[in-house]
Amino acid sequence: MVCGCGVLLSFVVEYKDYYKSLGVAKSASKENIRSSFRRLARQYHPDVTGNEPKAEERFKEINEAYEVLSDPEKRRKYDALGNRWSPGRGGTAPRGWPGRASHGRRNDGDFDFGGTGFSDFFEQYFGSEHAGFGKGTSQSNARGMDVEADIMVTLEEVARGSVRAITVRNRESHAMTKQFKIKVPKGVLDGQKLRLTGKGEVGLGGVGDLYLRVKYASHPDFRVTDGHLHVETSVAPWDAVLGACLSSRTLGSVVQVRIPPGTQSGQILRLKSKGLPQGNTQLGDLYIHLKVLLPKSLNQEEKRQWEVLRDVSSFVPGNDT
Repeated sequence: MVCGCGVLLSFVVEYKDYYKSLGVAKSASKENIRSSFRRLARQYHPDVTGNEPKAEERFKEINEAYEVLSDPEKRRKYDALGNRWSPGRGGTAPRGWPGRASHGRRNDGDFDFGGTGFSDFFEQYFGSEHAGFGKGTSQSNARGMDVEADIMVTLEEVARGSVRAITVRNRESHAMTKQFKIKVPKGVLDGQKLRLTGKGEVGLGGVGDLYLRVKYASHPDFRVTDGHLHVETSVAPWDAVLGACLSSRTLGSVVQVRIPPGTQSGQILRLKSKGLPQGNTQLGDLYIHLKVLLPKSLNQEEKRQWEVLRDVSSFVPGNDT
């Protein structure tokens, strides 16, 4: 079967209903998708479930769905693909979808990957492209293909490092499934490629390599920019006005943070070297974004106290320095 953009699909992958994975409607807003992801990711996060296998798989499924639905362009393409999908026959890529195969290259669907954290469906339609042939200008002396796929890495793995078991099977040649172990180094960068030399395709001119491109798993609480962690912390109005010492999470620990008197909503505190490692020596920072929350309802006594404060306060919005 040939799809509209000229990609040869000789097999059918299982369709992934990403909306169902996140428990949201197809019309869900970006905010609803984010909220559902955070709720589910906290529930199934490995730090909460103790690396229970089924929970770990669910966490990866949630992350994969969020990877696609949180990106407007990927979501648009996913929705268009879903409209063309037929159970048992697969689907055709929408118009404008980037080509996944060309002369001297194969699309990602020629391989089954295990242990990467991403499904075959994701690899086929949203994953990395193969790196292509190595040196050699003709089929008779061509080096085997370099194979490329994505690997989902949690922020906790970035902080500590890990060893992952990866499996690869060539669908076309029906080759036996190969299993490798790869070290995910502490401080690995988002987008970095981990190389397994000689683990790619076999050719007459030599064996290609296997490249795994790191994709940080989305975290329910933290976001990452250039190795720095960002987290939002809620502050009660009295603590913002009077100052306080509050607890805030870092990766793997809890720290005490001093909130200065007169703190404003949106103010950012920086904790040096409490972010992600960047390589073996350097540590990023943790930025705490403070959000002052006001009570939505008051009992009679609380209302009376706020009225007293209003009557005795000399604060005038816009005149405070």
